[in-house]
Amino acid sequence: MLTITQALVDQIVAHARKDHPDEACGVVAGPAGSDRPERFIPMLNAAMSPTFYEFDSGDLLKLYRELDDRDEDPVVIYHSHTATEAYPSRTDISYANEPGAHYVLVSTADTDGLGEFQFRSFRITDGEVTEEEVRIVETY
Repeated sequence: MLTITQALVDQIVAHARKDHPDEACGVVAGPAGSDRPERFIPMLNAAMSPTFYEFDSGDLLKLYRELDDRDEDPVVIYHSHTATEAYPSRTDISYANEPGAHYVLVSTADTDGLGEFQFRSFRITDGEVTEEEVRIVETY
């Protein structure tokens, strides 16, 4: 289960809406070993595409150095889908290389008739996708 604050959910959704029609992407870091997302880190989608996201390799290197310096883990890795449901694509699955992370997908398309976005979380390990419950809290 992913436990995340409403404030972080709001930031992720706002980033997805801001970058629409391109996919948005980023990370939420937390203290190493805690599984607690705390620090919102929006990233640039280097692909600048409505159907694909890619972290800039230089930005990614800088991010991992910063996480290491701050003794943090990438607790949540998020991106948006702009025209499809919030479910990992084959490309998303092939790029998932953080087995401990929660992979959050936000859809900015109304694909289910329930509103203008979906917010879902998955664990992706060795190509296996498992959806998990999302528990939204005010504070930890």
